[in-house]
Amino acid sequence: MDKQFLIIGVILVISIVTVISIILLYRRRMRRIMDSLTVMLDSAIDGDFMESTFDESVLSAIEAKMARFLFSCAVSSKNLAAEKESIQRLISDISHQTKTPVANILLYSQILSEHKLTGDSAVCVKALSDQAEKLEFLMVALVKASRLESGIIAINPQRKNMRELLHAVITQIRPKAEEKEITIDTELNDGSAYYDAKWTVEAVYNVLDNAVKYSPRQSTIKICAIPYDLFFRIDVTDQGIGIAEDEQEKIFTRFYRSVKVSGYEGVGLGLFLAREIISSGGGYIKVSKAKEQGSTFSIFLSH
Repeated sequence: MDKQFLIIGVILVISIVTVISIILLYRRRMRRIMDSLTVMLDSAIDGDFMESTFDESVLSAIEAKMARFLFSCAVSSKNLAAEKESIQRLISDISHQTKTPVANILLYSQILSEHKLTGDSAVCVKALSDQAEKLEFLMVALVKASRLESGIIAINPQRKNMRELLHAVITQIRPKAEEKEITIDTELNDGSAYYDAKWTVEAVYNVLDNAVKYSPRQSTIKICAIPYDLFFRIDVTDQGIGIAEDEQEKIFTRFYRSVKVSGYEGVGLGLFLAREIISSGGGYIKVSKAKEQGSTFSIFLSH
């Protein structure tokens, strides 16, 4: 009987040791796999993942599949980067090649407009000048968008007084507003925020230009500057055609134009550039329906 207990005890000990050994080996293998996957993911995050770095013959099935997946992602990312760079070069080349011809068209149309033209001739010259200006604006906007996305244009926010920003923007937009007899009503509070003196002025100007463009004659655009603890808010409220709720995000995308504005001049880049500039400086922009009529664009800058 004692001998049987001894044999059973030995078997139990051997079984326990075997199970523990298997568990330890399994945990060791899993740790090695996790370490290997971590190295792969770190390489992918750093952008230097190469499939040749990892020998598939000594990797487990899951490691091998992860290596192939990350290599595929790395190739796709490089292809996208190359394609993006190619598009940016193409835009720059087109802009460079069309700059002189467009300038010449504008010059010639100006010379023609100085002559006493009547009837269809005057209409054609005016249309030629308007379309050339539109093309020039489009090319400039495309180049700016391309350079912002590629990081060539750097937004450098610095803490500055908000009155300086708003005064500069209002001074620029006032001539366009006066052409349509639009009143600009301001409610400015003292305060400062982080913004790029050059590019943030352009972003806010694009929002105001949009408000003037789509507002009726003899209407009012209200600008409110409101300081908060963490940010400074600029509200631009117009009495224009308004923006449907399902379009409020779309209007900030490149080239998007609502069917309601098909009769207005524009290329659909102003608000896209405004959001790119504001977000690059650490702020954000949104649009909402005004209480009575029109829209309210709210720009938030870091305080």
